[in-house]
Amino acid sequence: MTIWKQATQGDDSEIPVILPLKQRAVVVNEILRKRLDTILPMAMRETGFDMWLVLCQEDDLDPVFKTLIPEDVTFKILSILVFYDRGEGKGVERINISGTGSHDLYDRPYTGQVEEVQWPLLMKIIEERDPKRIGINTGSIQWAAGGLTHNLYEQLVEKLPVKYVERLQSAEPLVTRWVATLTDEEVELYDYVAHIGHCLIAETYCRRAIIPGVTTADDLHWYFWQRCSDLGLEVNSRPGFRLVRSDAMKEKYGEDDQIIRQGDFVRCDVGINYLRLITDQKAWAYIRRPGEDDAPEGMRKLLKEGHRLQAIFMSEFKLGLTGNELLENILVRARREGVPGPRVYSHSIGHFLHEPGPLIGLPWEQECCPGRGDVKLEHNYSFTMELATSGPVPEWGGQVFGMHLEEEVVFKKDGCHLLDGRMTEFHLI
Repeated sequence: MTIWKQATQGDDSEIPVILPLKQRAVVVNEILRKRLDTILPMAMRETGFDMWLVLCQEDDLDPVFKTLIPEDVTFKILSILVFYDRGEGKGVERINISGTGSHDLYDRPYTGQVEEVQWPLLMKIIEERDPKRIGINTGSIQWAAGGLTHNLYEQLVEKLPVKYVERLQSAEPLVTRWVATLTDEEVELYDYVAHIGHCLIAETYCRRAIIPGVTTADDLHWYFWQRCSDLGLEVNSRPGFRLVRSDAMKEKYGEDDQIIRQGDFVRCDVGINYLRLITDQKAWAYIRRPGEDDAPEGMRKLLKEGHRLQAIFMSEFKLGLTGNELLENILVRARREGVPGPRVYSHSIGHFLHEPGPLIGLPWEQECCPGRGDVKLEHNYSFTMELATSGPVPEWGGQVFGMHLEEEVVFKKDGCHLLDGRMTEFHLI
């Protein structure tokens, strides 16, 4: 049993044991080795690059560089990674020309930090292998594929023989395939990381954290963030907690009031970064009034409609469709089947929060997202199933309410699946 699986043993309602840093590095580095051995050759051959160069400097790391290097290393002045596909059956050669550590995952013909040695060695390696198509990270659509700085690009072009400058191309399709594709082991691990995220939300939605009439939405932001810090977890971004209440409650307490009161809803938008996998989850809590056992029936019905939209979303995933095609298919079917006010704004997630796989809509764009929405769906791509339904709530005088939901899913060969389930009922305070 792997280290992280051992940490999952115990009560499902409790936050699993968070691994100490040394054990985290073991998990991350084992996964990285598998990715370099399997995902990288596939990505290079599928996209037609026989060489890929990743260059960056110690205080300005290329985002993709961080997915290619072990967890427990020190970054030096100039880092140069070279990947060369020697052909089917021979594997991809991995070369690190820098003082940045890489354990035994790369060949290291030079381990120093002198740029006057690094650049000539890079030129020698390129000339000896004579690549036909050289990928560099100058992507214009996916930000994760555009990490090569202008400074390093100019140095590379200045030093390369002209014939190799002419072979430089944006590695954006290669970067997309490398970053977006998860190994089967990562998919299993991701379910565990999503579970930790759900546990943290449940822990925040309790009377220990929320005292009606006292606690504010901002207090919950700090509670969640502090809890993650205490556990040794990074948040994916500033945790968000939003107070959602009826117009009658707003009139009573004022538009600026942020104190959580009985009859209010709270919606979170939070996530963590753990073992190089990122979560992004929304969930709702309802603060019951005296005598109430559950949230208003109108809200519960809207939640069920949200579940219907989620089911449609997952069932429309088909290999090779673009994000724009998925968006259209999901919305057309949802409207045909009577889902009230459907909206979809789902993004890829995994090693990065918002890219680089197919984009399926944006909150302000429900028809077509040029560029990012043209990326095609592949197996073992993960997404946030971020979407919403809307409709009138009788208990709130017919006020229209937007039921925004977000969970992680992964598209495997047998279809699209939830990671660690979904919110089926409101958290009740």
